[in-house]
Amino acid sequence: MEIDQEYRDVLRTLSEGSVHRRFDPYLDIDWDSPEFAVEADDPRWILPDCDPLGAHPWYKALPEEKQIAIGMWRSANITKVGLQFESVLIRGMMQYAMRLPNGSPEFRYCLHEMTEECNHIQMFQEMVNRTGADVPGMRRDYRFTSQYWHLGAHLPILFFIGILAGEEPIDHFQKSVIHDGAARPPALLRTMEIHIAEEARHISFAHRFLHEHVSRQSKAGRALTSIAYPLIMRWLAGAIMAPPGEMAKEFDIPRKVIREAFWSRPHSREILRGYFGDVRMLAEELGLMNPVAKRLWRMCHIDGPASRYRGEPHRPAQQAA
Repeated sequence: MEIDQEYRDVLRTLSEGSVHRRFDPYLDIDWDSPEFAVEADDPRWILPDCDPLGAHPWYKALPEEKQIAIGMWRSANITKVGLQFESVLIRGMMQYAMRLPNGSPEFRYCLHEMTEECNHIQMFQEMVNRTGADVPGMRRDYRFTSQYWHLGAHLPILFFIGILAGEEPIDHFQKSVIHDGAARPPALLRTMEIHIAEEARHISFAHRFLHEHVSRQSKAGRALTSIAYPLIMRWLAGAIMAPPGEMAKEFDIPRKVIREAFWSRPHSREILRGYFGDVRMLAEELGLMNPVAKRLWRMCHIDGPASRYRGEPHRPAQQAA
């Protein structure tokens, strides 16, 4: 496939950014410093309102020590989910990159991104280990099927939509935690800051990749992509943000609370919609918001206004009751 000069320039800029601005989980985090010590009774583990469970009245009514315990477990589990998803990304991206021709600028950037994702996996697992929580990560059904997700790399457009479907909710959630302004455990905040900084390049690449490749699809191909797009987004939002059954069992969380928090309560649905403002913007730019697709976005409860620019905060999620 012939790559135009503008896309080449974007790939070169992203690759150079990976060379000149990169992080190492064991050089850029002083894990053994007193400041980064992980304490099981630290009230800074209490979940923020941007977390669907943290905003639920049931959680807010709990004694502080139980809020802390659930908050640490939930934070560790989301971190575990992040590294599980990135392992899928690496496997699929490697399959894609190995099929690229010599001289492809996509090859170089994909290898840079996989290197960074390996560092993220190490960083996230170290964070999980420090909490001492034996968290499983994704729900059992997702864990079982995730070993096959990378095979989607044989359909690159759908695979990169899936990459965004996994990256955007975590990125949005982490930014919301930091913008919340409340005190959080320093080790957790540092892992989030590093991840956000490098994930900006990864998300930029996925957006630009889809611009380049969707534009080359036939009319029928684009119609199918427009249908798959919201379905993949909603499916992976559940994989990334909804907790596994082990959490409810560990802390005696009523099924009704889990159901309301993920995602039947109005405030929770607003949070869910907020994850996808940027990808709704991308769908409009790609010409994928046709009437059928719009109806699917609504049915999946991930419809709403598109972002005006990448990374625009979803303010209604913060204001909803």
